[in-house]
Amino acid sequence: MARKVNTINKLKVFALGGLNEIGKNITIFEYGQDILVVDSGIAFPADDMLGIDLVIPDFTYLVQNKERVRGVVLTHGHEDHIGSLPYMLRDVDCPIYATRLTMGLVEIKFKEHKLDKVKTNCVKPGESVKIGCFDVEFIAVTHSIADSVALAIKTPSSTIIHTGDFKIDHTPVSGQHIDLQRFAEIGKQGVDLLLMDSTNVEAPGFTMSERYVGVFFERIFEKYQENRIMVATFSSNIHRIQQVINCAVKHYRKVAVVGRSMVNTVKIAQELGYLTIPPRVLIEPSQISKYEDKQITIVTTGSQGEPMSALSRMAAGEHRQVAIRPGDAVVISASSIPGNERSVSRVIDELFKKGAHVMYDGQEDVHVSGHAKREELKIMHALIKPKYFMPVHGEYRHLKMAKELAIEMGVQKENCFVMQIGEVLEIATDGARQSGNVPSGHVFVDGSGVGDVGNIVLRDRKHLSQDGLIVAIVTYDSSTRQILAGPDLISRGFVYVRESEDLMCEAKEIVANVFNRCQETRKKSDWTSIKNDIKDELRSFVWQKTKRSPMILPVIVEV
Repeated sequence: MARKVNTINKLKVFALGGLNEIGKNITIFEYGQDILVVDSGIAFPADDMLGIDLVIPDFTYLVQNKERVRGVVLTHGHEDHIGSLPYMLRDVDCPIYATRLTMGLVEIKFKEHKLDKVKTNCVKPGESVKIGCFDVEFIAVTHSIADSVALAIKTPSSTIIHTGDFKIDHTPVSGQHIDLQRFAEIGKQGVDLLLMDSTNVEAPGFTMSERYVGVFFERIFEKYQENRIMVATFSSNIHRIQQVINCAVKHYRKVAVVGRSMVNTVKIAQELGYLTIPPRVLIEPSQISKYEDKQITIVTTGSQGEPMSALSRMAAGEHRQVAIRPGDAVVISASSIPGNERSVSRVIDELFKKGAHVMYDGQEDVHVSGHAKREELKIMHALIKPKYFMPVHGEYRHLKMAKELAIEMGVQKENCFVMQIGEVLEIATDGARQSGNVPSGHVFVDGSGVGDVGNIVLRDRKHLSQDGLIVAIVTYDSSTRQILAGPDLISRGFVYVRESEDLMCEAKEIVANVFNRCQETRKKSDWTSIKNDIKDELRSFVWQKTKRSPMILPVIVEV
């Protein structure tokens, strides 16, 4: 059932992701009968989300109000801002607005998901578009991907700035500078609400320029002149890929691009003019063996230790075209996303075991953040001077610290709002307040299934992974009320049956005794009760003997 439409003078703002978490960024603006969506991202699954591939927002509210959704505006092309868009568009038909590179990356996803009727609109920084009652202006910012923008959103009664992800980089690789002048102009006109990236609020000072990593690459190419050089980074980090290619060209090396997402991104970035690669520099991975080590540079996916990524398969010796050899110089040019640290460490260990020289974040200057640190956040506050402030894109501590910073910069304490996903911030002529909730949460993507795995399934998976499974099978003759075969016990992930024969024999006796006792005390077969009794007694026995609690699945076959 659709939620009641806003009264005309009230702006409602809420996030369906990106608050109290890293990733899954999506913010909703609602005014009158119009809804505007900003970004639609994914999050990486946590360690306890066993078997889950992606986590996406709960789109229930948007689906319930799909007739009022006027469009989706994308700030940039990172997965945590565009990754869930195809899933949303399955149920919500609306136009998409994005800059050229962002749109190019999104269109790859549309092809993969067989979405061929999406209405797309390419915009440039500095342009404005009318989307329902919203006037949306795209403001150039610098980030770790080209064509990033912030948004100035105007409604009939208010002006909002949404910074997207940004940092203040005065020497950007792409040449697109952050438009601080435009932020100042809008700030002078008056800004009612600022939503600002809070990811790096803990870090003092300023974020280093992306060109700083280029200096590090120069040193690596000088130091390992006789070795193969491999660089793993995010496929969307076009600036960094460009700097690696520049170094390779300077040192007369060929470049092989490995990993499906990296290949797709390099292709689209080159076609759109965001990557400059001289002729005959790129080679296929199958051609690597034709060149000497000193002539080869490999750019690959896998900076987050993803199990199926190219670098992970190379480290495990499972990649079909590239094998790690002693002496290879491997640069993991990224910082670990929270939750991925163990996966990254595992890959690094495997690379060292194979004799590679490995450089990674914390040990070398392999990475600079794409997010603003405290002093840059202060500059934005000083330019924009918002009346109300809502931090976004961060875990709770980031949001809380961003609120404290806003108060330090002159925003009234009562005008700063640290929100939860689903909580609605309502702004009207008489003030701003937290006003109700909308449906929100996490939706799990497992293979091709979307939302069919919930907390109960995850709990069972965790149970199975920790203690294993016992299947107790009894074949029963309904006419004689006798056991024809069994009980048979199958153990998976609990104990190895051949080495635990005594334990399994005792367990079989317990199942048989419970079954016979139930038959004597019940006039007719109550299979549910019998199964529950078998579970309870077998669980108690197993716990007493092993201090383990495997999942127990009784199966009664009636003939």
